[in-house]
Amino acid sequence: MNFKTAVLRVPGEDFGSGETTAELGTPDFNKILVQHKEYTNVLKQLGLEIIVLDHLPGHPDAYFVEDTAVITPEIGIITNPGAQSRKGEEDGIELVLSKFMDTLRIKPPGTLDGGDIMQADNHFFVGISERTNREGAEQFSDILQRFGYIIDMVSVGAGLHLKSGVNYLGDGNMLMTSSFRDLPEFLDYNKIMLKEGEEYAANTLLVNGTFITPAGFPDTYKLLTGLGKQVITLDVSEVMKMDGGLTCMSLRF
Repeated sequence: MNFKTAVLRVPGEDFGSGETTAELGTPDFNKILVQHKEYTNVLKQLGLEIIVLDHLPGHPDAYFVEDTAVITPEIGIITNPGAQSRKGEEDGIELVLSKFMDTLRIKPPGTLDGGDIMQADNHFFVGISERTNREGAEQFSDILQRFGYIIDMVSVGAGLHLKSGVNYLGDGNMLMTSSFRDLPEFLDYNKIMLKEGEEYAANTLLVNGTFITPAGFPDTYKLLTGLGKQVITLDVSEVMKMDGGLTCMSLRF
């Protein structure tokens, strides 16, 4: 898919008080502002029009906008976030997206985070995780099957979300950690395995023919350059401290 628009949200001064299991220390607010600006500039360079939303008071994790919606050419699906602290973030996102597309919502008791949804061409993989339950996954599946998409549910073991450990790179290639290697759902894909110690780089983002990958993972960089596309590295050290990654910092359509 060629993306034309991206929705981002400015991080607030309470960014470091959000949900995290990373145990990497408290993020530096000035650094996250710089990293946010660099991320924004890269998306602009790749041809996307940027919509930047204000910080959402009382919702430090609202910076990770991808968890609040899943966007396809046919429909925008507004999620029901799995963490109680994130309930309500989706309302403002729906207001924005409804200007561009029809939307439907995941309803309780179903929960669904966008970080658990991975699209590979006409195929969607839905991670069943601490944030996305089977009821939410089934609602999601029911919506997208109307448009002819194939849906597979995948159990997420290690990691917060599905896309914490596996991402589609196009052309039949999956970048993944070892925990996903033997899953039957990925049998038909070319598996590009991350080296030990570089698992975080699984959260690599493909935008308009260019890979955006976290800085500091040289083996992964070499793997990506071997696929014949431009590779851009970005420092996301402060995002990493909050269990975040490159995919969850924007909604792209």
